[in-house]
This record gives sequence, C-alpha cells and structure tokens, in this order.
Amino acid sequence: MSYLQSYTRDELATLLMPVCRKAALKRRKHATEEVREAYAQKKSHYHAKQIFSLHYQQHIHSWDEMTDLSKAMREWLKQHVQIFSLDTLTEQRSEDGTMKFLWQLPDKKTVESVIIPATGNDAHITEEGNQFRGTKNEAALKPDNWDRMTICISSQVGCAMACKFCLTGVQGFDRQLEVHEIVTQVAQLARTYPLSNIVFMGMGEPLHNPDAVIKACKIFRDDAGLSFSRRRVTVSTSGLVPQIDRLREETDVTLAISLSGTHDPQREEIMPVNKKWPLNELLDACRRFQGNGKVWITFEYVMLKDVNDTLEDAARLADILEGIRAKVNLIPFNPFPGSIYDRSDPEQVQRFKNALIEKGVFTSVRISRGQDIFAACGQLRSAFGTARGTEKHAPSLQSPPQQKNH
Repeated sequence: MSYLQSYTRDELATLLMPVCRKAALKRRKHATEEVREAYAQKKSHYHAKQIFSLHYQQHIHSWDEMTDLSKAMREWLKQHVQIFSLDTLTEQRSEDGTMKFLWQLPDKKTVESVIIPATGNDAHITEEGNQFRGTKNEAALKPDNWDRMTICISSQVGCAMACKFCLTGVQGFDRQLEVHEIVTQVAQLARTYPLSNIVFMGMGEPLHNPDAVIKACKIFRDDAGLSFSRRRVTVSTSGLVPQIDRLREETDVTLAISLSGTHDPQREEIMPVNKKWPLNELLDACRRFQGNGKVWITFEYVMLKDVNDTLEDAARLADILEGIRAKVNLIPFNPFPGSIYDRSDPEQVQRFKNALIEKGVFTSVRISRGQDIFAACGQLRSAFGTARGTEKHAPSLQSPPQQKNH
C-alpha cells in the first residue's frame, strides 16, 4: 500500500495505468492495441489531474467521497493507495497569532510545523527589541483577517548539521521524513488555513533529504494540486553545495542560505557544514543557482552577540555578496535552554543593518514570532525526546526561555 501524497501527478498517472488499460479494453475492445494504449495514457493523466484537484484543492480526504471518479476507479484506489494523514499531538497559539503544530508520525516520532500570519503592512509590528508585539484585537487574529500566511515545515526528525544556534541541530539526527510526511504538513493545514507561502525552515536540513524535498516541491508547485508559485516556495539550506545545484536542475523554487558567518573560521565554529563546503564554494553555487541574475537569493544571518555582529562583519558580508542579487535577512538569535550564545543588542542589529544598506545590500530584520510557544526560528524540536539530545535541551511546552535584558 502506498500513499497518495508520495506521488507527483505524472507518477500517479503511471500508477493508474493498469485500471485505465482495463477500461480501455472494455470501451475500445475493437480498437488496436496501440489505440487502446493511447486511450489509457490519456485517461490516466486525466484522472491523475482530477485526483490532485479533488484532494489538494477541494480538500477531499476519502476515496468514497470522490464521486467524480467511477466506482471501479474508487475501488481500485482503495485497494492500492492510501490517503495519508498526520496525527496532531498538540496545537499551540502564540499571543501574536503564530501557531505551532506537533505532529506524531506513524513510528511515534514527532516533528513540528509553524504557521506565521502577517498583515499587508504589519501595522501592529514593531522592531523594538526585535520582537513581534502583536495585537490585542482578537478579531485581527482570525485567519480571514491576515493578508499572508506562511507555513514553516520540517523535512527531517532532528538534524545532522549541528548548527550551534539551532535547537533542532543540538538534538542530532534521527531520520528522514518521507515525501507524504512533508506534503501532508501543508495539505492538512490548507484545509483550514489560507496558506500563501511555504518555507522549508522547520526541523532538519532540507537538502540533506533531497529526493523527498525535491519531489515535495514538485507537488507543491503543481497547478492541479496545491498550486504555489515559484516565489512562494522557499528551500533554506545551511550550504550543501552539490544539492543546491541539483535543486536548481530539478525543480523551480526560491533559495535561502543560512549564512551567519563572514569568513571561514568564524562560520566553521558556528556551522560545521562550512568545513566541507567553505564560503567560496557556497557562494559560487549561489551564483550558478541565480543564473542570469534575475532570481533573488535570501541570505539568513543569525545575529550572535560579540560573535558575528560587528561592523567589520557587516563590511565583509557586503563584500562576499558582491555580484549576487541578494536579500539579507538579519535574525536576532532566539535563545533556548543550554544555548551558549546571547542575542545581539537591538541597537547593534540596527547599526549592522544600516551598514549593509549603506553598501547597497537589501537588508531587513526578521521580527521574532511565536517565542512564547517555542515557535521562533531555531527553536523547533522533536518534543517528548523522540530525537536524540540531552535533557538540558528539552524545554517544556509551557515555559519559554526568558529574554535577557540588554
């Protein structure tokens, strides 16, 4: 038994060929084998598109309810293909409207997804303290009143990259997510929430799981299914150079690079992946991905106090991004129990931002969302100890870390 959400539309069409050939034999019994095969091919692609639309757009989650399909087709599907669903262990909501979902997988392991809503002008957001202050207007927190709703999804249970500023990374790697486990994070929540953007910025290194992630991107992009445009699907990577090239060749999505360092020794200390693929190789891969230069690449830069937040770092960052159509997203560090870093002072973040802008680099500061429920960048984890890790990195679901006063 396989899962519907594991198939691209073309793969589903191939899977449907036996039942379509049987229908062709019945309806074109006097035709040549070549004509019957052509008929079966046409019908299989038609039904694959039909099924994608019924499930991903009309949110039908049962073969019996897909009454647009023939009874024979529905019976065949029930015997050969299962529609996957995720079990929700907890659903939490931040005071700023951010929502976090803890999913239980079939093997009882867990991963998390986050929905981050935003208004068109973020009228209730202030960068003071680099936090989202939220709104006290309850009506404004209802899904229909948001202009944009980004879902941050996971691609692995745990992570092998060991980035020191990320709670998922300090847990270690447990296992890869399958295609259906990735796709269903989006498809299941799309039934309730008007999702507008997908970002692979949850648990795991997406390009450490390239087969599943690339296939999931194709399903997300399919206009008969979830139908997200290229610029609304973003894959974030710590810098696996060969897989960046593969992503460019096999699918059409937006790229984000978790950078957080301006020279190799500094980045190697923060992000061990830099030892294998140093900055010059990573930035060359970004240039290849960008091609003719029309595609923007986002560079995510976690601001760590007295580590990578000096004005000299800002100058180096502008220099190494020369010639790349880059957007820099500064991310004030989100503390977690046992972390060895502090968040950069808000004033220093602003100075860093201004220094980049003066150099002509498009720069923004990511406003921390969902810290009160451990939903902010770098705070996701496999709750209940299902990935490796130590107790000092096991925050409770009720008690977020306290921010230090600067």
